[in-house]
Amino acid sequence: MQYDLKAKELRADIIKMLFACQSGHPGGSLSCVEMLMALYYEVMNIDPENPDKPDRDRLVLSKGHACPALYAVLADLGYFPKEDLAGLRQIDSHLQGHPDCTKTPGVDMNTGSLGQGASLAMGLALAARHAEASYQVYAILGDGECQEGLVWEAAMAAAHYNLDNLTFMLDYNKLQIDGSNEEVMCLGDIIKKFEAFGFACMEVDGHDIGAITKALKTPVAGRPKFICCNTIKGKGVSFMENQYGWHGRPMNTDEFAMAMKEQEVV
Repeated sequence: MQYDLKAKELRADIIKMLFACQSGHPGGSLSCVEMLMALYYEVMNIDPENPDKPDRDRLVLSKGHACPALYAVLADLGYFPKEDLAGLRQIDSHLQGHPDCTKTPGVDMNTGSLGQGASLAMGLALAARHAEASYQVYAILGDGECQEGLVWEAAMAAAHYNLDNLTFMLDYNKLQIDGSNEEVMCLGDIIKKFEAFGFACMEVDGHDIGAITKALKTPVAGRPKFICCNTIKGKGVSFMENQYGWHGRPMNTDEFAMAMKEQEVV
């Protein structure tokens, strides 16, 4: 698979979804595309024809507002028809504005309230431990989300129970809805913080699928893993990149045309 071309295709799907519904979150959806690609195309044990198979690996998209990126990947893999993407945030569509595991094939956990996804993922990993199940659990967190205390309670519990079947991945684009992390609530050295909580920590380019995949596949015994993925908010759309104003702003017709033009393969 040519991942650079696939990334453009997925970003085009995200842009079309968000323009059609005139709502949603372009910045954070575009920044986590390669993270999801590494998980779903290279690492996770999944079966689109049997989305509920008991031994599948689980993903919790804790930054649930980035679900257009997840939906684009799931549709590409065949969990549901690609035509369904046009129904994002529409009445009677199974593609809600945040992931809903009761409606959408391939979604493992409902998310929306920031911070809770970390605890949900920790609970899934703990359940696997008690059931002596082999599946891995992954959670994608937002950096603004890590200002929530619930994230750190989950981190503390994950290390306490030695959950080496759990991986937290941070979409570290350094921006949130009201500005930069530094301005809103400084996170400090996020890697050292997770290390202090007992995680095995790694740092990668969050748009390098090879690097992300290598980090995901690096074995760690006896403790959970934290991968800090340095990303660009609005990645792939020049006028959105590194602009916090595009956290949740809809595109007008001209902006949509420009965004789609940049996804064309030259």
